Amino acid sequence: MERFYATGYRKTSVARVWIYPGTGQVIVNNKPYKEYFYDHIVAEDVILAPFRVINLLGQFDVICTVKGGGKSAQAEAIRHGIAKALVSYSPDLKPILKKAGFITRDAREKERKKYGLRGARRGQQYSKR
Repeated sequence: MERFYATGYRKTSVARVWIYPGTGQVIVNNKPYKEYFYDHIVAEDVILAPFRVINLLGQFDVICTVKGGGKSAQAEAIRHGIAKALVSYSPDLKPILKKAGFITRDAREKERKKYGLRGARRGQQYSKR
């Protein structure tokens, strides 16, 4: 049984993903993904999107560990890792996954708060009186 590994990133989340031929089981941090993402409705669609695009849904088992960020960023990091692992499984899939936007790492991060401001860019509210 050959396994394919990749690392996926999104915001501050890092997902280590292993895929191998199987029945479509997805395990996240030693739990089924529906149990891990029980409060996040769209996580299932996000995680399984690379398999849907290439019509291989239910043909690979996924085991992954994910750290950092929130549930949404973790789901997108897993998606990124799955897409990269599928490319290592079969390089012919790269153009399809690239066109769907799953190979490119979404580099947007939270901007830091600056001194003298309330947030990254929000300033103090002016009060005339």
